[in-house]
Amino acid sequence: MSIPTSPLDQVMSCAAVGLPALRQLLRPYALEIVLVADHEPLPGSFWGDPEAGLIGDRLFIRSQTPIQSALHEACHYICMDPHRRARLHTDAGGGYDEENAVCYLQVLLAAQLPHVGRERMWQDMDRWGYSFRLGSARRWFEQDAQEVRQWLEEQNLIDAREQPTGQLRQNS
Repeated sequence: MSIPTSPLDQVMSCAAVGLPALRQLLRPYALEIVLVADHEPLPGSFWGDPEAGLIGDRLFIRSQTPIQSALHEACHYICMDPHRRARLHTDAGGGYDEENAVCYLQVLLAAQLPHVGRERMWQDMDRWGYSFRLGSARRWFEQDAQEVRQWLEEQNLIDAREQPTGQLRQNS
């Protein structure tokens, strides 16, 4: 007899990626990654444990924090304007355009992590419960995100080849 599992039990954890790889990926953004002990609460977590937390320029994770959550919160930090970034504590906020940009950028950053990639990120986003009007993260990314790509380019967060620039959003 098999034990039923939740789709959330199948998402990739930060431990599976490794802290050194995540730190290297986020180094250009000057975002400090703070590893919290498994039995301690995650500071700055909007969704609660085990989801990543943000306070100022610190991203709080545990070994079992989903990598999609860590990247999503990191991308909020990257995509928000400097005024909000300076006051950041738990709730990243942001409007519709920014939230979509965060989702898109997290896929691009996932492609740069060993053992993650776009496919895995799309799967984990779907498992976590993201909802896109085309029914899946992949279909949205490939078929319905032209305005998002344009927004990211205008903010100088990706280049014309859709590669992250390693810069934070500078304008409001």
